[in-house]
Amino acid sequence: MMEHLNMQSMDKVAANVAKIRELFPNCVTERINNEGQLEHAIDFDMLKQELSDHVVDGLQERYQFTWPDKRKAILAANAPINKTLRPCREESVDFDNTENLYIEGDNLEVLKLLQETYLGKVKMIYIDPPYNTGNDFVYEDEFKQSADEYIDNSGQLDEEGNRLVANTESNGRFHTDWLNMMYPRLNLAKDLLSEDGVIAISIDENEVENLKRCCKEIYGESNYIATIISKMNPRGSQSSKDIAITHEYILVIAKSKEYQVNGLELTEEQEKEYKYQDAMGCYRLLGLRKRGADSRREDSPSMYFPIYYDPDNDNLSTIEKYSVIIYPKLSDGTDGRWRWSKSKVEREKNLLVVRAVKRGTEYEYDVFSKDYLSENKRRKPMSIWDDKEINNEFATELLTDLFKEKKIFDYSKSLFLLKKLITVLSSADSLVLDFFSGSATTAHAVMQLNAEDGGKRKFIMVQLQEECVENSEAYKAGYKNICEIGKERIRRAGKKIKEENPLTTQDLDIGFRVLKCDSSNMEDVYFTPKEYMDKQQSLFIDNIKKDRSDEDLLFDAMLKLDTPLSSKIEKISIAGKTVYNVAQGHLMACFDTDVTDEVITAIAKEMPSYFVMRDSSQADDSVAINFEQIFNTYSPQTVRRVL
Repeated sequence: MMEHLNMQSMDKVAANVAKIRELFPNCVTERINNEGQLEHAIDFDMLKQELSDHVVDGLQERYQFTWPDKRKAILAANAPINKTLRPCREESVDFDNTENLYIEGDNLEVLKLLQETYLGKVKMIYIDPPYNTGNDFVYEDEFKQSADEYIDNSGQLDEEGNRLVANTESNGRFHTDWLNMMYPRLNLAKDLLSEDGVIAISIDENEVENLKRCCKEIYGESNYIATIISKMNPRGSQSSKDIAITHEYILVIAKSKEYQVNGLELTEEQEKEYKYQDAMGCYRLLGLRKRGADSRREDSPSMYFPIYYDPDNDNLSTIEKYSVIIYPKLSDGTDGRWRWSKSKVEREKNLLVVRAVKRGTEYEYDVFSKDYLSENKRRKPMSIWDDKEINNEFATELLTDLFKEKKIFDYSKSLFLLKKLITVLSSADSLVLDFFSGSATTAHAVMQLNAEDGGKRKFIMVQLQEECVENSEAYKAGYKNICEIGKERIRRAGKKIKEENPLTTQDLDIGFRVLKCDSSNMEDVYFTPKEYMDKQQSLFIDNIKKDRSDEDLLFDAMLKLDTPLSSKIEKISIAGKTVYNVAQGHLMACFDTDVTDEVITAIAKEMPSYFVMRDSSQADDSVAINFEQIFNTYSPQTVRRVL
């Protein structure tokens, strides 16, 4: 008998229980749930003991980061939902060929829907969430319900039909509401990242500390990479209370230790620094004395030691055998420390040189290390980004140039900033996700970079249909919500990139498939059959809602059956029936009625990884009886599911 396709998003609780069972089988027990069925559950007392090096005898004081409703925020990430993504061809660009996605909907729901298909496949995530300035809107997630109510009603609108609510400073839950919004989304985002994946998050001083603690808790403290300071407003914000703020922050956190940060191309001035050369190539000299923070002897006593130098033969050693003795001294003459340990100096002294440098009126010897110019002439990114192109004014000017309208979107990020981040944190064929897409700067940056270096990066943009204010320039220009602005920006930016680079962008993907988050394709009776009397169930001959197309069902199946939503879709005809062939036979589906043995046999001979059809599609009872036998004969490995 064919299995039904599970039409809910992934049950993260069940998945987490399974992971714990693998690590600590003695911590998993059984219990009877509310429906009288046996299910696995965690023995938390035993789990606490497994994770402790002493006898656990009750609650103890410990270091922790918490706030009201934190546990319910975790529930929000784990609870499954009855939602789907519906394709919208008319708003897409090059729907049949593009590998890019633009998804409209609440990002919490969308992140859940992407869990199965995109688990571990995203190389880089960038988000620019609400900063919680007291004037921002935050997502109105529902935490006041029971767990069961949340699962049923997840994603409901507030009384006025809004998904976003103002989070003012007078709100007694000011930080709590913001954390409750961010925590489940960051939790879900982690699972989408590949093992070498990285997430970068723009934020200002209002929540930077809370955000950092959230990320360290979810991703692991050891996976925190850096906080980049980006100079967004050189003139300084005059709305700042006491000091004109010129910068924002970008938190960079890795999924695991497998991440790699790419170097940046050297400027002409920087390349001139590498003015020395030997058999290994061009290099510059870097002082071996530690500078800046932690540069004193007492900061690291073991890094304070003498280096002995023979000026006649240009030899050095940490062993007392040469006439000149060099200690690490600070500019004020006090004891400092070296950057290298004593053992490393001895082991790699071929990379060290001694020079006589002028200090005041006297010359004295100092030690330098050789820093070689890499083959691709790149340098390690620094933590302060003050490139003039990062300025917010450049972002505004670019949008004005694209749309020919003033202030079409407030607070758009600089295209240069996103290009730089993507360059540093991803590779030329990476999948880049932005689930606070806004004006779609990330999508623009992906296309622009691909045009410049021939890369094959792909993007997934996620944005709520947040309405434009009626007196705004965007609304006056005909844009009713932010999604309309984002999609139009991608269209215009892609067209402009191709026009400016006609010879090198012939194969450039400037398209995108539009998908919209919506209620499930299935009637309510599919999820809660016990709530319907037998007489009522007879009204639902087909579980599928009447307004849903075959393509709606196809994308739902793709979501559930490990098939990228950007996959190539071929529509073929077999014995007069429409059959979808997705990703060259990875998934095949037929949603027509009166499907015969002939159709099933032809599909089975193609040996797809997955096959999906309607529960009511078989022409008669004999087709249902023969179905399994046909597949067992021609393609026993095919996973078969019905809707």
